Amino acid sequence: MLSTSNHYCLVLEQIWYHNVPHVKLAQVKGHQNWVKVSGEYLTFPGGGTQFIHGALHYIDFLQQAEAGIGWGKHTRVILDVGCGVGSFGGYLFERDVIAMSLAPKDEHEAQVQFALERGIPAISAVMGSQRLPFPSRAFDLLHCARCRVPWHADGGMLLLELNRLLRPGGYFVWSATPVYQKLPEDVHIWEEMTALTKTMCWELVTINKDELNRVGAAFFRKPTSNQCYEQREQNQPPLCKDDDDPNAAWYVTLQACMHKVPVNKAERGAKWPEAWPARLHKTPYWLNDSQTGIYGKPASQDFAADNDRWKNVVDELSNAGITWSGVRNIMDMRAVYGGFAAALKDLPVWVFNVVNVDAPDTLPIIYERGLFGIYHDWCESFSTYPRTYDILHADHLFSKLKERCKLVPVMAEVDRILRPEGKLIVRDEASTIGEIEALLKSLQWEITVSKKQEGFLCAKKGHWRPDSIASS
Repeated sequence: MLSTSNHYCLVLEQIWYHNVPHVKLAQVKGHQNWVKVSGEYLTFPGGGTQFIHGALHYIDFLQQAEAGIGWGKHTRVILDVGCGVGSFGGYLFERDVIAMSLAPKDEHEAQVQFALERGIPAISAVMGSQRLPFPSRAFDLLHCARCRVPWHADGGMLLLELNRLLRPGGYFVWSATPVYQKLPEDVHIWEEMTALTKTMCWELVTINKDELNRVGAAFFRKPTSNQCYEQREQNQPPLCKDDDDPNAAWYVTLQACMHKVPVNKAERGAKWPEAWPARLHKTPYWLNDSQTGIYGKPASQDFAADNDRWKNVVDELSNAGITWSGVRNIMDMRAVYGGFAAALKDLPVWVFNVVNVDAPDTLPIIYERGLFGIYHDWCESFSTYPRTYDILHADHLFSKLKERCKLVPVMAEVDRILRPEGKLIVRDEASTIGEIEALLKSLQWEITVSKKQEGFLCAKKGHWRPDSIASS
């Protein structure tokens, strides 16, 4: 979640070179305004291969080409595949849109690290043999600007994975050379893509050319009914089996198939969420009181109680010593309904909500609210570069993890992800708080607040490293 008030500087245009000391991308892509070296800094002019004249112009070009996108109202949560240094996602903040920038392969060295250092949501994830760790029908729009992913290969398996992630009625925006160039290779790829998307029942809504950047974009739209699937002459790509759970995404093998669009109006994905920002606090229409929520109340009451629980969290954390002017990247290590992230909506921060794989699946609720997150198992490492988050928040996470894995490697992972001088906020049982505090002290962290009986701990990571013992 990130506030987009105009008086905030939303995207860092320069970072310290020594924080991310890599120049290969500047050497390879410098002429395309990705990143440049300037003394002690790396600077980001806001461009990219497809928008060398700036991301904002390109973003507005997409809106003008297809009004149905409706940045910041209709379209709120997007996935940007092949994100480069994240400029597209970063400048979308100014349009009230949050984008998860995804690099399927960080081939130019540290693209994702550049994005995170700039304060832009990004993750490195392989698109290959397994599903991405996101729920089905989650993203309002998918974007690929010259991402060089072979969407048409292997029966369109990778594009079918994006189809799983896209909301019915959502757009896939493909801005790549096959859309607007006539080289034989591009023509072949375009023919393959149009044939594939037609069999997937995606509607080619429009193709438009940006004269300034001299690039084009094709806009495909996922159907909102199953009529096209049922009328296809051939069942290729096939529909997924009825027992295939589209939300199952943790170590699940990719399937070259499509799930049906929900037709029951009470089912998730059958309706588009309310316009942002109303969707943030709106109980999802598909939650009903015959269901029991995480905290034991009827689902809608549970959702409302979670909102109430976190409404004063900004004041609470400010009193615990959090200086918000130095905070940008936040991770909620055990998000439930996303209430913690929603409570930070007026701050210039973004929150990556993590739903644990052994917990009830609430991640679709988080996306329905216009927030985003990921599935993860904290008994394993997290796919991010070191020192990329300013705050980690863990609500009754560690006491649950102790039942499955040891806390020492988990805390080592926390230490890896958090920046020096970053803060860890822990809410948990008193005994677990004491155990965490002892582990953090062994890492030379500063315990700034410890209230064991209240189940609250705030600690600050220092600059100490084990090899500093030898030099002391």
